[in-house]
Amino acid sequence: MTDLRLDDALALLADLGYDGVGLTLDHMHLDPLAPDLTSRTHRTAQRLATLGLDVTVETGARYVLDPRRKHGPTLLDPDPDDRSRRVGLLVRAMQVAADLGAHALHCFSGVTPDGTDRDTAWKRLAESLTPVLEAAATAGVPLAVEPEPGHLLATLADFHHLRRILGDPEGLGLTLDIGHCQCLEPLSPADCVRAAAPWLRHVQIEDMRRGVHEHLPFGDGEIDFPPVLSALADTGYQGLTVVELPRHSHAGPHFAEHSLQFLHRAAATASAPSDPAPPHGDPSATPEGSSTS
Repeated sequence: MTDLRLDDALALLADLGYDGVGLTLDHMHLDPLAPDLTSRTHRTAQRLATLGLDVTVETGARYVLDPRRKHGPTLLDPDPDDRSRRVGLLVRAMQVAADLGAHALHCFSGVTPDGTDRDTAWKRLAESLTPVLEAAATAGVPLAVEPEPGHLLATLADFHHLRRILGDPEGLGLTLDIGHCQCLEPLSPADCVRAAAPWLRHVQIEDMRRGVHEHLPFGDGEIDFPPVLSALADTGYQGLTVVELPRHSHAGPHFAEHSLQFLHRAAATASAPSDPAPPHGDPSATPEGSSTS
């Protein structure tokens, strides 16, 4: 929704029937680096409350810190001053999240810089996140790290590696992107939801194809969504599940409406009772020992 003013985007989402918003802090939507952040955050909190929208704060803005480097600097940069700039942004975003009453603060690791070995990269990530987790403890808002294809922390297994390095801090949670599960996880998206349930603090959802990191409108990829939504319901997840189509803002209102309609249909299918099994001996019965998908 980057082509819309923030107030207009929030009003549109509320009018369509969304329960909340994944709010990416950027120059066009609650700029985290512009003056009067506290007062602007207060006004946004009031607007969200008026519209009845919950919120999760996201920090995936492409050029918010550096106009030349997409998502730079990262938590893994060789220059400690650069890493400190990213940490500072996350700590500031954590305060914004607290002031908005957000479910969680989202972030990701970044790509391992050329010439940096993995052990060094993991050490930098753990050290960089430590002050952010301290801010999370103070704010009472969980940090939800997202496994991102191509990044140091790319998979659920990588998330657990980070968790072990940090000593399993209470404030460390997970952002699960359903498309990323389809893209590269060995488990199905629904099984990823079940496996991630104890740490799940934020969910992003879109369609995707195996092995291709491209966020697609629902129905354009390969994901079977009713089992995913059933898994989310079965785990008791209470956070937001936000549609993430970062390259479709040129038609944001259209895709916002289409996406919610699609998810409502998928949820209805997920909750519908299954057809009774055919009687034993019926020719249509599945042969013993076989499986269906």
